[in-house]
Amino acid sequence: MNLDLVIRGGRVADGTGTPLRRADVGVREGRVVLLPPGGEAAAREVLDAGGLVVAPGFIDVHTHSDAATLLGPEAWELAAAPVRMGVTVEISGNCGSGLFPALPERIPEMRGSSRVGFGGNVPIFEDFEGFAAAHGEAPRSNHLASLVGHGTLRAGVVGYADRAATPYELDVMCDLLDRALAQGAAGLSTGLIYTPGTYGGTDEVVALARVAARYGRPYVTHLRDEMARVEEALEEAVKIARRSGAALHVSHHKTAGKYAWGRTERTLAYLSELRAGGMDVTCDVYPYTEASTSLSAMLPPWANDGGTGALLERLRDPAQRERMRRAIAEGVPGWENTVGNGGWDRISVACAVRNPEVEGRTIASLGGDPVDAAAELLLAEEGEVTIISHSMREDDVRRVLACDFSMIGSDGVPKPGHPHPRLAGTFPRVLGRYVREQGLLSLESAVAKMTGMAAARFGLRDRGAVRDGAHADLVLFDPATVADGATYQDPLLPPDGLRAVVVAGQVAVRDGDLTAARPGGVVTP
Repeated sequence: MNLDLVIRGGRVADGTGTPLRRADVGVREGRVVLLPPGGEAAAREVLDAGGLVVAPGFIDVHTHSDAATLLGPEAWELAAAPVRMGVTVEISGNCGSGLFPALPERIPEMRGSSRVGFGGNVPIFEDFEGFAAAHGEAPRSNHLASLVGHGTLRAGVVGYADRAATPYELDVMCDLLDRALAQGAAGLSTGLIYTPGTYGGTDEVVALARVAARYGRPYVTHLRDEMARVEEALEEAVKIARRSGAALHVSHHKTAGKYAWGRTERTLAYLSELRAGGMDVTCDVYPYTEASTSLSAMLPPWANDGGTGALLERLRDPAQRERMRRAIAEGVPGWENTVGNGGWDRISVACAVRNPEVEGRTIASLGGDPVDAAAELLLAEEGEVTIISHSMREDDVRRVLACDFSMIGSDGVPKPGHPHPRLAGTFPRVLGRYVREQGLLSLESAVAKMTGMAAARFGLRDRGAVRDGAHADLVLFDPATVADGATYQDPLLPPDGLRAVVVAGQVAVRDGDLTAARPGGVVTP
């Protein structure tokens, strides 16, 4: 038998959760060929997997890598971080935010506001086909799939105004979503704490989720509140799924802030009860107690009414700053008040390109009134500031990781500066810290969460498995040494213990280093 690649002597974690077994794995024309141990087969390349585990390539179900490979060579190190930790498929378009779709006349305005989330001169596309074509022309080491973001849909039709969509506008949003799903988008996402998505009510999201349901694609949601009102927000998500008929997937499930710590005991019990009753509901989680988002999300929703330009104008107005200060101190009905749930001393700067000296410092430590400090930083950076929020508790993270319907998503944000280390460390951290060191998960179940479960949830056929005929996306790692290397001080350090990453049958990473191969592309359900 002539093969392109043979991986000999390893133990296979096949992505289903079944026990490890010894097998040699061959690759021919980008597909897996399972071989008996020690069987004869000629191949152009042979990898020795003695002492290693051979697993399907990891599928990161929650990323913000929509633009990373489109921003040119200066973003390549950031774009390469996921594949260096074994991720062979990234699912983008999360939290209601993506690069498509939009009416042509809305695109110029959207480019400016989208810089905040993605950095650089971000392209916006009319549809999924344009997005896929652009990524097809940009060399990449791993694969990319994308959800359709509700916030992007809203910006692309309604704009950034704090108002309900008209019936006509909602029909246009549904038509754009229908077109994107027909072209290959993987589902619908919302980010109901972020503008302009937060301006959309439950009925609006139900109408859109019905479109996703017709295609058998999931409704994927960053809840309207992950803090004090997390249970109420989860009820809204369940209502949307029930009324629309769409499967529900809860993004980066957490109970953050001092008023919500410990509530995963209740939220997970509730989701388990729904599953027992026949509801199709899952979630994902990242293995850190720190979150990361935009600094502008720390301000009340009305502050962002009209988009980034309008926000900056308000920040220049002392009266508007005072109004923001009061809103944070007193709260706003229906708003997830991150600072009010924790404090400015728990918000540190991750990425501030024009003022890198503040990266790593808390807003409280910048001096003076923290609202003024945040405002001045946002003005200096033209709104493009990413923060890290120290908001979760370890027992809640462990509880979500261990539940039988969670999968792994990094929520990686590939922006320059000091991004959250989850961008480069999530998957090895689960295998090292929570499998080997703590025994919270078996190796087989952890790999299943990272591969087979993820492929099933997002309809990625013939992925997430080591079996005959599956796509040859594979990871070779040493279970005795695999660990995350990324830190908050040095967030792009590669992991330990990953011997090789194979994408579409080609070795894309060898001993932590990228090869010259760029076999990745856009994948669809």
